[in-house]
Amino acid sequence: MSSLISTASLTSHVVAYEPGAHAVAAHWLGEVAALALADGQVALLRDGEATLVAAHPEGGVLVAAGGKGRLVTGGDDGRIVETVADGTSREIAKAANGAWIDAVALHPDGAFAFSAGRNVVAIDAKGREKTFLAPSSARGLAFAPKGYRLAVSHYNGASLWYPNLETAPEDLTWKGSHIDVSWSVDGRFVVTTMQENSLHGWRLQPDKGHMRMSGYPGKVRSLSWSGDGNWLATSGAEAAIVWPFDSKDGPTGKPPRECGVRPARVTQVAFHPKALVLAMGYEDGCILLVRFTDAAELLVRPAVQGSAVTAIAWDGRGGRLAFGCKDGKAGVLTLPA
Repeated sequence: MSSLISTASLTSHVVAYEPGAHAVAAHWLGEVAALALADGQVALLRDGEATLVAAHPEGGVLVAAGGKGRLVTGGDDGRIVETVADGTSREIAKAANGAWIDAVALHPDGAFAFSAGRNVVAIDAKGREKTFLAPSSARGLAFAPKGYRLAVSHYNGASLWYPNLETAPEDLTWKGSHIDVSWSVDGRFVVTTMQENSLHGWRLQPDKGHMRMSGYPGKVRSLSWSGDGNWLATSGAEAAIVWPFDSKDGPTGKPPRECGVRPARVTQVAFHPKALVLAMGYEDGCILLVRFTDAAELLVRPAVQGSAVTAIAWDGRGGRLAFGCKDGKAGVLTLPA
């Protein structure tokens, strides 16, 4: 580790928590950090104490998404559950036959969507339910940044679906197994992670042009767009791989940046909501911040054996960073003024 990292440390500004189970996802509910835990609970981190909410008392959390003061979890009990900052938890939907939930997505207006196998269900803010049968198991879901449109990733590509229109979904094709899916901040690009250690992207206008981003030693499990939409940070290597999207052609013909090179694979990435600062969690438990303007690195958490970082999230103002780990450890960093 560089001398800069060893001297520039934020570790004294981290409050440690022990919710006790593997963190699947992290999200901020206003002033409260929330972790979705694999054992079916949601941990609310506040004032040095972790409050546990039994969101899925008869199952485990498989997937989660957060937005507008709520954390929505999908479990192996087939239930979609909403948890808010005061600890209130309620079921908001259930998959047919109690099937495992493969993906969830939230819309800013209160709508949400989930998938179980090939079945994709979208429920708008007024409670109207629409369904779509994907060509194969729907592994990833993401709402477009504008409008009521859902990207669905599956085998051999993705589908772009307007739930409230009768038109057929638009197909984005590329051979292989597509896992997670994400829209760029301006809605011009759709990017999926793939089973074979790569990303694939489509430039929606004007020609659905393809963008292939490969060369990863491991699978990409975490994506994060910069607030200005010009960069896409990814996990899956011994550094955060950050692709440029500041032109109409995206990263085509351009090399990515590598941030936070260490002898451990990056597992989680999260861009600061307002500044070009990237938070990175590693498989050895280390967490770093990297500032793009001068490549300065700050240590948030030293490596901890068996404590791989599995969830990480900034609050809305960018003043605090919450994280959760595989071994049930967690923490909240408050940036010094």
